[in-house]
Amino acid sequence: MISLEQIQQALNQANHKPPKASKLQPSAVLVPIVQRDSGLQLILTQRAQHLKHHPGQISFPGGRMDPEDKDLIATALRETEEEVGISKQQIKVLGKLSLQSTITQFMIQPIVGLVDPDYRFSINPDEVDEAFEVPLDFLLQPSNQVKSSIEHQGVTYPLYSMPYQGRNIWGATAKIIVDFGKLIT
Repeated sequence: MISLEQIQQALNQANHKPPKASKLQPSAVLVPIVQRDSGLQLILTQRAQHLKHHPGQISFPGGRMDPEDKDLIATALRETEEEVGISKQQIKVLGKLSLQSTITQFMIQPIVGLVDPDYRFSINPDEVDEAFEVPLDFLLQPSNQVKSSIEHQGVTYPLYSMPYQGRNIWGATAKIIVDFGKLIT
């Protein structure tokens, strides 16, 4: 079973490469961890079906950086509160994961945060249809990670998916989870 100590140690030792100059849209997601008696859980959302970008997909709370955001940590915390109602006072930032670029022209900074276990969702229906917890150990189990590939503009990219209780966690969200697992295990 993965522990918070393992996660914190791995994040402290991570040696992330600084980003190169990029025309990609800066954005951030929170990788929200909740400690339960049954083990660590990740909070995920299902994006609203009416959204223009990635409707209905499973994702972490997050989005593009706004001009008033001090940094990408502020972006992740603001977006989490806007989407699911978890305030920054209920989140302890543990560290950052490697930047993730997407074929949809975003540069995502994943921010790992420990969420107060007494949080309550307040779903913003303009952005999210639902939010839920998934056991971290399940997601990090290689046997639960299906790897394939996708071609976009002549380039082949790895594509991960993780079926869980009738949902399909895939794309950038699954890639962040896979990279997180490689870092901490």
